[in-house]
Amino acid sequence: MAWFRSLTKHTAFHLSRPRNTDPFHLLPPFTTFLSHFSSTVAEESPSSGSAAPVPYAGLGQTKPHEKPRVVVLGSGWAGCRLMKGLDPEIYDIVCVSPRNHMVFTPLLASTCVGTLEFRSVAEPIARIQPAISKEPGSYFFLANCTSIDADKHEVQCETVTEGVQTLDPWKFTISYDKLVIALGAQPTTFGIHGVHEHAIFLREVHHAQEIRRKLLLNLMMSDVPGITEEEKQRLLHCVVVGGGPTGVEFSGELSDFIMKDVRQRYSHVKDYIHVTLIEANEILSSFDDRLRRYATAQLTKSGVRLVHGIVKDVQDQKIILNDGTEVPYGLLVWSTGVGPSQIIHSLDLPKSPGGRIGIDEWLRVPSVQDVFSIGDCSGFVESTGKPTLPALAQVAERQGKYLANLLNKIGKADGGRANSIKDIDFGDPFVYKHLGSMASVGSYKALVDLRQSKEGKGLSLAGFISWFVWRSAYLTRVISWRNRFYVAINWATTFVFGRDISRI
Repeated sequence: MAWFRSLTKHTAFHLSRPRNTDPFHLLPPFTTFLSHFSSTVAEESPSSGSAAPVPYAGLGQTKPHEKPRVVVLGSGWAGCRLMKGLDPEIYDIVCVSPRNHMVFTPLLASTCVGTLEFRSVAEPIARIQPAISKEPGSYFFLANCTSIDADKHEVQCETVTEGVQTLDPWKFTISYDKLVIALGAQPTTFGIHGVHEHAIFLREVHHAQEIRRKLLLNLMMSDVPGITEEEKQRLLHCVVVGGGPTGVEFSGELSDFIMKDVRQRYSHVKDYIHVTLIEANEILSSFDDRLRRYATAQLTKSGVRLVHGIVKDVQDQKIILNDGTEVPYGLLVWSTGVGPSQIIHSLDLPKSPGGRIGIDEWLRVPSVQDVFSIGDCSGFVESTGKPTLPALAQVAERQGKYLANLLNKIGKADGGRANSIKDIDFGDPFVYKHLGSMASVGSYKALVDLRQSKEGKGLSLAGFISWFVWRSAYLTRVISWRNRFYVAINWATTFVFGRDISRI
């Protein structure tokens, strides 16, 4: 029984040790890691009423022997492309975001119906920039930015916690030498009542998962004995609000799913399920007129009902249009564009027309030192004379690449420290050149519009060849070879075996 005595002794030793509830606490061997965090912060003790020190309350200012620190807020297209291009030999890189991965949004609609697996469109940040998980001064924090003090070069953050049994949100501060705001945007609801409560957006992986679960649940519930005809039609009515690329591609994927999978595996309800796409103006308004007409004809042929109207109210099981028409639904997907988020509105920084963070030609935020902004949350200030760029992935990616090169150049010129870039030549300003737009409309058909602007001239294609170009382009744009392999295998297995309809 020697092993039992040893076990009880070992257990008693660990039980006797005081527990540390500090989420940033690490064991003694990691003293190098802990030295990066500020040592104490005053917090009132509930028992004595006095201020008690709480260790490791954040990242303090960088020391002379340390690399300058770049803090990136956000993990979208802009932030991740920036981190990928930053040189970890020059900077310590700290990312603050409520998600630890980047989403390849152009293929997100395909995950809702099982064409692709969810992990195929998500790339971990640690793979995009390995220094975050390897370098002693680089970190990723699962948190939201709550405020920015540009004078002190500090960012206030609060951890993101989910679930029933979880830690309370933990507030901490990060000092920066260079700050990049890449917080993206939020879906626009135009103040319409009930959208947040009853509709599902399509911008994150968890949105796609929720859409998939609800869609499959409605399919199975509609087949239960005793369900009325009216209720069955409501459950199987999928409504998409917004005729932009995301709404059109989701409608196309859904129509493919209905024609090729639902009618084979849910034969009892195959005649009840249908899709309605509601748009206030023209679908795919940024595309060529000929391509818009083709998309309209193709979607109609695939069984998608197109409705021109404005949503006035969203209720639990129906939406009401401005003309009084009531549209019952079982699944409601909201895709009407994006606008500045609440945190962007709250920041005391210059703003561009439309409420985005104002930037100059070099993506700097005017009137504050060492702050840059890229992606959907930023726009040129009026003094630059440049129009606000569209909220597109290619804009964000191009800005991230440009700023990474600029910051590397600044770091090599000894301008990486706070308040040290006044005499450095930034070089050529950022210039955006539109490469074109693509959208899938289902049934192995797609649109490719290579014009640089809506009024410009250029190549535009529609049909099967465009669909092949669409898939080839997105396959090459997927960030890693791992995910390219996942996507290719998913496409192949879907083509051979059909979509997976398991509700997991």
